[in-house]
Amino acid sequence: MFVAAVVPPEAVEHLDQFLAPRREAAAFRWSDPGQWHLTLAFAADVPDRSLDDLDDRLTRAAAKRHAFTLRVAGGGAFPHPDRARVLFARLDADQVATTELDRLATGARAALAKAGAQVDGQRFRPHLTLGRLGHPDNVTSWVRLLDDYDGPEWCVDEVALVASYLGEGARRRPRHEVVATYALGRD
Repeated sequence: MFVAAVVPPEAVEHLDQFLAPRREAAAFRWSDPGQWHLTLAFAADVPDRSLDDLDDRLTRAAAKRHAFTLRVAGGGAFPHPDRARVLFARLDADQVATTELDRLATGARAALAKAGAQVDGQRFRPHLTLGRLGHPDNVTSWVRLLDDYDGPEWCVDEVALVASYLGEGARRRPRHEVVATYALGRD
């Protein structure tokens, strides 16, 4: 399961149209645009007995945060463009939105941990995963291409708890199912 800010259809469509004529130029395993999201917290396993507690904790965590705006602008790669395993789109936010995003991720991670889930311990780095590589490769040209991309803004006013079912989606990819959504509560 994971907690995420879901990218709205207009922003997905805009980025998808930018990438569509370019996808055949690389042998990436491209992510399904319908599943683009900003992961705030991830736990490989959440015990069923913890779901009610997790729901309460995520409700409270979201209620403490302000809505904010984001947009996709730029690109990057993990671990590095010279030896990339993942190509991603960067998210652009002002200082207030960056602070809210960081605090929202911290609250989501704490909610999962306090509900009994083992949370992925990696540092939060906001991004949208666009594609994965089978072996490390240089994707500098793709990062430069994405650095010219400037997508539309959208308001993040809720987060979602999403269940991920590995191998059950199209082409044996994960199938994602929104379990619940949580409104950000502060104006």
